[in-house]
This record gives sequence, C-alpha cells and structure tokens, in this order.
Amino acid sequence: MSAGSGIPEADLKKVKTIPIARRANKVDPELLAKAPGEVRSFDAFLDSLPDILAARDLKTVIADVAAAARRNAVVTLVGGHVIKVGLGPLLIHLLDRGVLTHVAMNGAAAIHDFELAAFGGTSEDVAAGLGDGTFGMAEETGREMNAAIAAGRGESMGLGESLARWLSRRGALPGGDACVLLAAWRRGIPVTVHVALGTDIIHQHPDADGAATGELTFRDFRRLAAALPALDHGGVVLNLGSAVILPEVFLKALTVARNLGAGKPTHFTAVDCDMIRHYRPRLNVVQRPTRDGGSGYLLTGHHELLVPLIVWGVDAALARR
Repeated sequence: MSAGSGIPEADLKKVKTIPIARRANKVDPELLAKAPGEVRSFDAFLDSLPDILAARDLKTVIADVAAAARRNAVVTLVGGHVIKVGLGPLLIHLLDRGVLTHVAMNGAAAIHDFELAAFGGTSEDVAAGLGDGTFGMAEETGREMNAAIAAGRGESMGLGESLARWLSRRGALPGGDACVLLAAWRRGIPVTVHVALGTDIIHQHPDADGAATGELTFRDFRRLAAALPALDHGGVVLNLGSAVILPEVFLKALTVARNLGAGKPTHFTAVDCDMIRHYRPRLNVVQRPTRDGGSGYLLTGHHELLVPLIVWGVDAALARR
C-alpha cells in the first residue's frame, strides 16, 4: 500500500531479474551499419547497411529476384506512379538483363508510358483541369490509344500487345527509349495491361469502346494467369506501386493458375513496394499467396528511391554470378 492517496503500487524491490547472458538478443555488433570505407562500389554500399528490419528485407529481396531471374520467373506488377516518377528506364534495364519474364501494368501505367513515348511528356495537373472539365481530355492520347485497342481487337491481341505494336509503327517517338511497353514487346516479353472500365482517362474519350477494351484486357488477364505457374518454387512476384487493380487481378489470376495446376504455384517470394502500406497489396500479393509456403515482404518508401536500390542491387548480384 502506498502513502498519500492509498492507491496500490507495484513493489519494484521484489522484481526478479536475470543475467544478461541468458537473454536472447536481436541485435549484435555483426548486424550494425558500417561507415563508408575505401571501397565505394554499390556492393559495398549494400553490405554497409544494417542487417536489421527493412534493410535485411531489401537485401533478401534483391537476392531472391536475382535467383529467380536465373530461372526465368520474375513477374512484375507496375502501377502508374512508378512510370510517372521516371523509373521506366530501370525496368527496361531489367528486361535487357533478362530479369523480368512478365510485365503487367494497370491502365495508369500504360497511359503514362504511352504518353512519354509518343508525346515526350505525361502527368497533367489534375486539380487545374478538373474545375472546367478538361482533366484527362487530351485529344491525341485518347484517340491514339483507343485506335490501338480497336486495331488489336481485330487481330485477337491483348491490350498491352496492341499498345506496344501501335507505338512500334507510329514513327516519331520522342520518348521511345524509355517506353516499357515497347521494350518488353520488342524483346518478346509478355506485357499485359489490366483495367477497370471508367478508371482511366482514355475511357472518357469520344473514341472509347468499352467492348474492345474489355475484350483485350480480359485476354491479358488470361495471359497473366498462364504466366504464373513459372513462379512455383523459387519465383518472385514484384508489385511496384499498384494499390488496388493489380493486387486484385493478381489474386484472381493466381487462383486460376492453382485451379488448373493442382494447387501450384506455391513457395515463391511476393514483394510489395509502395510509399505507404495498403490493405490489398498486403493481403492479396504478400500474405495470402504465401500462407502455405513462400516468403512475403513489404518494402515501404518512395518509388524513386526504393526501386533504384532494388534494380542496382539485382544488377550487382547478377554480375557476380
């Protein structure tokens, strides 16, 4: 009993302590960060990071992607912001190194990628255009992308394939060297685009054809589902910045693949990279698909910093093989 108010207090004099030698520690000197030394390579930088929490996860993801690249099993899901902040050239580098075996984009990623290639710029001021109804009303974007979709429909193409082929025949491409759609298509890597009708600016254009868009994106859904069996036992699915569409599409494509493949693929690595942690990527990409085998990682940070770290790390790992 304490003095004063009479409210009971725990008697700390009776607390039992243990020797620190008996305690299991999560941190020891081997895990700590290292100061810059004489060697200033990217490998040295990665090695200097503390082997703790997100830094440990980053190094594990890099190793897993590099290992999966050697067996042609890296599927990447790409959100619009990743392209908008200038990371297309890094994805193209991974294509050139043979790392990415399937590129799946949402509609926003495809639009930013297409606009950069065809017109040399993208990313309008939404607030400025929303007031007078001009947001998303760029004539050339809607006209050309919808024309590409219409042309692809007549030849049983997928949405990503139709956009890439249109760009390949377009002629002037001021930003063509940074175009992921075109780079994947030219290298024979499947590139699929997954949309929900009404979510993208080209759907509000006078030339929009919902039936054509739906047919092509549905074909791309089946193509993504057909690509996922390669993930079994050692592949990687890398979600870069899609918070809703691609996590939902991936989950359904995965269950199709498992339905047709006697429960496979399993035991792969699932990674979500985004600026904040969202519900759907956490559940539908990272946790649920790896519940019965595999590993899941959530790497949180600005795309323009996090993605280069992964790409440079994978590149360095592959150079050591």
